Amino acid sequence: MSTTQNERLRELLEPLVSSQGLDLEEIEVASVGRKRVLRVVVDSDEGADLDAIADVSRALSAKLDDPDNSSVMGDGEYELEVGTPGAERPLTEHRHYIRATTRLVKFTLNDDSELVARILTVDDKGLDLEVPGVKGRKATARRLDFSDIAKARVQVEFNRKNKSDDIEEEEA
Repeated sequence: MSTTQNERLRELLEPLVSSQGLDLEEIEVASVGRKRVLRVVVDSDEGADLDAIADVSRALSAKLDDPDNSSVMGDGEYELEVGTPGAERPLTEHRHYIRATTRLVKFTLNDDSELVARILTVDDKGLDLEVPGVKGRKATARRLDFSDIAKARVQVEFNRKNKSDDIEEEEA
């Protein structure tokens, strides 16, 4: 049974990433001109800070440079890039929805309709959402089952109030 390069890389790297307290979200090998680039995307429930990224990057580099693992990337040079999913990440796993709790998300539903709402809670079957009100109307609650979601992507909010802002307003 043959395996793809991405499957071999995931098999080699996932235990190492997990040992660093992170989840291996994505692996991509791309050709950029004459160079090859191995992009590894990691994350955790608390997020991955720069120190964690640097630590896992060094560990992955050492693992890939080990002569016993030379067949995984093949001959030739490559560049290793380690990062996080970014602000507008697609939500594809249950853990992604949990991490996006309190965030505004754009959902594309199976019927091709779209919905922008804030995730309030996540359980095994779906999400409880707050749909923002339009033109002065109050926000409404909505339940969405995972089976109804075709795509979901976190939205960037420039004027998002933090929970600490709410506390300061109540104390004032």
